[in-house]
Amino acid sequence: MSKIIVRGARILGGEPQDVLIDGETIAQVGTGIDAADATVIEAEGQILLPGLVDLHTHLREPGREDSETVLTGTRAAAVGGFTAVHAMANTFPVADTAGVVEQVWRLGKESGYCDVQPIGAVTVGLEGKQLAELGAMHDSAAGVKVFSDDGKCVDDAVIMRRALEYVKAFDGVVAQHAQEPRLTEGAQMNEGIVSAELGLGGWPAVAEESIIARDVLLAAHVGSRVHICHLSTAGSVEIVRWAKSKGWNVTAEVTPHHLLLTDELVRSYDPVYKVNPPLRTEADVMALREALADGTIDCVATDHAPHPHEDKDCEWAAAAMGMVGLETALSVVQQTMVDTSLIDWAGVADRMSFRPAAIGRLEGHGRPVSAGEPANLTLVDPAYRGAVDPAGFASRSRNTPYEGRELPGRVTHTFLRGRATVVDGKLA
Repeated sequence: MSKIIVRGARILGGEPQDVLIDGETIAQVGTGIDAADATVIEAEGQILLPGLVDLHTHLREPGREDSETVLTGTRAAAVGGFTAVHAMANTFPVADTAGVVEQVWRLGKESGYCDVQPIGAVTVGLEGKQLAELGAMHDSAAGVKVFSDDGKCVDDAVIMRRALEYVKAFDGVVAQHAQEPRLTEGAQMNEGIVSAELGLGGWPAVAEESIIARDVLLAAHVGSRVHICHLSTAGSVEIVRWAKSKGWNVTAEVTPHHLLLTDELVRSYDPVYKVNPPLRTEADVMALREALADGTIDCVATDHAPHPHEDKDCEWAAAAMGMVGLETALSVVQQTMVDTSLIDWAGVADRMSFRPAAIGRLEGHGRPVSAGEPANLTLVDPAYRGAVDPAGFASRSRNTPYEGRELPGRVTHTFLRGRATVVDGKLA
């Protein structure tokens, strides 16, 4: 590999410095760095971050390659500044055995655009009745450490307790999709004023909050780790805040779309806004931003959920739930958190790289931008402004809620172990 000098970038938003990449490693950080035969990237005014890590990505392969593949999904991740993603288990077949998680892991290795860490299912077939092969998936080549039935809730308290007890043996974590199924039967959107006016089935906040309350108590009881996926309500924030005040091993994530969009958008009946959990109220959005800023919510996770055109271009009730998010996540976080002065760029590095890597126990990612560390890096131009055009997405799907919306910031370069996967905003 050739040497690369990133010149004049603001590391984590600090003073301008040069970074010398030599092979797979950061060789030197300082000012006035020079190296023979090095490629120089002029990065004045740009922010240099550790490569972003997503704890919650749906890559759809195997089984739904019409929506996304590991290759197209990791390309989208690289464009978004990610050097590692955790691939959710709700594939076809479900990633509930060592064989399936190893298949996804190997496809990630072959893609070369970012590292793919498979997430294993908690229960066989995501059916919530019998624990999956948690130990075998952990011992496999994929080294699974995070387990989730995401898309479905592990609603049986006994099964959830057993899963939490099991993963303790290897410092694993159970990531819960908090949705009490009986309280959300027929639900189409957030339960509230808008759902009442539109006559759509309501999805009450308590359906999320009751599961979170139960699971933080279970995690404390067995002394295990629980992670709350896509937290979306002000009440959920308070439960997590209370659990953390007790010293319990609880972490939580929020999606970019829950930091920006509200249920008022559903008035359009555009299925692009149909998502699980649903878009909530403006008060919920503000509570989520504050909780991300004060650390109650540990990290941002995209919940990148690609769907083919026909699954979204239909009437609201028939439409699939989910939004693509890898290529716009950093821009939404800049708009909602950085440009509002709730966090700085060091905070972005913490919430989108350091903490998700730590929660997933992902080695080589979420590391400081300093000499001797792996050269997993993201270079961002924060001054950029542009309208989102899904036609240019690297993802196979186009179901973005931001089409035509102007968002700030643009990833100009992404480096995976010293190799450029994105150059000048385009895939290398």
